[in-house]
Amino acid sequence: MIEQDTVRLLRECDAGVKMGVASIDDVIKYVRSDKLEKRLTDCKNEHEKLNTEIQELLDKYRDEGKDPNPIAKGMSWMKTNVKLAMKESDHTIADLMTDGCNMGVKSLNKYLNQYKAADEVSKDITKRLINLEEELAIDIRQFL
Repeated sequence: MIEQDTVRLLRECDAGVKMGVASIDDVIKYVRSDKLEKRLTDCKNEHEKLNTEIQELLDKYRDEGKDPNPIAKGMSWMKTNVKLAMKESDHTIADLMTDGCNMGVKSLNKYLNQYKAADEVSKDITKRLINLEEELAIDIRQFL
């Protein structure tokens, strides 16, 4: 049970990190503020560092990980492009990213509760990812 929950939690973290990086990639080219661009870039780098840890653990369990749900990814991409087409601004980007962070925090907490038997290393990675998302949402409030 521990190994099964651990792998499942790591898969969800894998999908979450990939979704976060893709979301930042989708908006960063529209950012006007150097401060917002730096914060998004730093967050993306932190996500990629966590992803390296996640991949190492998944390799240990001989698991390929998980990509984000294609429907969720497509809907996110569409929402981003529609909103930016209507109003291309740092406010719009901060709004989109805040929504994404909140969804990520909600999902990751759900999985953390669902996979209670996961090992402490995987739970720690999940908590660090949640923390990254929460911090980004707080840091970009000034752009809302």
